[in-house]
Amino acid sequence: MPGLIEFRNATYRIGERTILDKLTLSVAAEETLVLLGRSGSGKTTALRLVNGMILPTGGELLVDGKATANSDLIALRRSIGYVIQESGLFPHFTVEQNVGLVPQLESWAPERIAARVREMLQKVSLPPDEFAQRFPRQLSGGQRQRVGVARALAADPKVLLFDEPFGALDPVTRLDLQREFLRLRAELGKTSVFVTHDVREAIKLGTRIALLDAGQLRFIGAPAEFLACREPEARAFLEVFEDAQ
Repeated sequence: MPGLIEFRNATYRIGERTILDKLTLSVAAEETLVLLGRSGSGKTTALRLVNGMILPTGGELLVDGKATANSDLIALRRSIGYVIQESGLFPHFTVEQNVGLVPQLESWAPERIAARVREMLQKVSLPPDEFAQRFPRQLSGGQRQRVGVARALAADPKVLLFDEPFGALDPVTRLDLQREFLRLRAELGKTSVFVTHDVREAIKLGTRIALLDAGQLRFIGAPAEFLACREPEARAFLEVFEDAQ
C-alpha cells in the first residue's frame, strides 16, 4: 500500500552539486519517520521537498497520492504543519494570533478559530488564559516551541514536519518536549517526519529511522534494527549513543 508520503527517486541538485540522490522511501499514515544524519547529509532538503518549499530536480515526491510538482503549493503548505528550531513565531503577533494564523488564512469563522486556539494551547500544556495574549518575547524557549507545535496542529493537518525543533533547548527542556511529542503522537495519531542529528532523539521518537549520508539513504528501519545495524555510518552514530549510556 502506498504511503501518505512517497519519495520516488527524489533528487535535488544545485548546479553540479547533488544534495539528495535518488531517495526512495515511503511514510505510512500515523508513523513518525526520523531523518537522521550529519550536517549536509540532505535531511532538511528531504523535509523541504515534502511541503513544496523546493521541488525535486529529478524523480518525484507525492503527498496523499499527488506529486508536489503538480500541486497547488500554497494549499499544500497550509495542509502540512511545520515546526522549526526556535519555533519561527511572528514576534509582533500574540500567541493567540500565531496559533490561529493558518485557520484564519483558511477563512475559518472567528469563534471557531478562538475555540481551536484554546484547545491547542491546552494540548501543549499552555493554559490559554495565561498565555494567549503574551508575545513570543515574553516566553521561554520551551514555551515558544510549544506554541510552534500548537500552531502546526491548529488546522488539523494530516502531516507534521519537524526540523530539529528541540536542538537549541537545554537538555531538561528538550527531554520534557520529547515526552510531550510522544504524548501528542499517541493522542492525535499524526503522520510525522522529524529531522535530527541526535541519535538518542531518533531512537526515542522514531517509529522508523532513515539514515542519510551525502544525500543517499544508508539505512531505514525500526529503532531496534538500527541499534543492530553494522553499516559504517550507522555505527558512527551508534558509538555516540553507546558512549552516552
